[in-house]
Amino acid sequence: MAYPGLFPWLQSLNALAGGFFLLCAFGLVAVRQAQNCLRLFIAQSLFLCLSAFMLGVLLHSSDLIAVGIIDFISKPLVIPWLMRRTVGGELHTRREITQVFNIPTSLLIALALTIGAYLFAMPLLRAGNAGKLIGSNLPIGLAGLLIGAFTMAVRREAVPMALALISMENSAFFAGIAIAPDFPLIAEVSIAFDVLILTFIVGLLTRAVQQQIGTTAVGALTELREAKKS
Repeated sequence: MAYPGLFPWLQSLNALAGGFFLLCAFGLVAVRQAQNCLRLFIAQSLFLCLSAFMLGVLLHSSDLIAVGIIDFISKPLVIPWLMRRTVGGELHTRREITQVFNIPTSLLIALALTIGAYLFAMPLLRAGNAGKLIGSNLPIGLAGLLIGAFTMAVRREAVPMALALISMENSAFFAGIAIAPDFPLIAEVSIAFDVLILTFIVGLLTRAVQQQIGTTAVGALTELREAKKS
């Protein structure tokens, strides 16, 4: 049974979850420890699941609720476990993560990308017939996608770059659950499984690089040379 009076509350809570989701994306740009990056990714994934649950109730979509459950198992739980198992001590290192720009400059660029995402999303919202519902999900998802790409470009450590890549998938999904809520469930399960495989492979490669050269700093990879033949 539907309760129409509950819908405005769910829309407001969905917008609040979107705000925290975007705040986690900004945090991935600003933090300097790999462990904190992982914690922010877990928090961002939880807000994604909350949005999926609330949109599932608003749209009376059992598929969205099922997708929210699948994401809750795979992203806040399984992916961090895989990262800890494959990457190991690199998540607990206390050294600062280097990046191209300093934190204030990075945050200003992230803010500019967010404004650009909102400006780009406005015509799409006006053209759609569910603007009030996707009014927060679409621009926030686009902003998170751009911020994730920027984070990947400026980071100089393999683990934060991998987390930024997975956060881009989070952002695309955050926008997608509002734009295409009737997307087939089997497709969503396949995407979640692919993300788990990607995390596992990236984690193994990161550990292999760390064992060979003693660090996961991307800049150190430029120093690798093929051994000369005797």
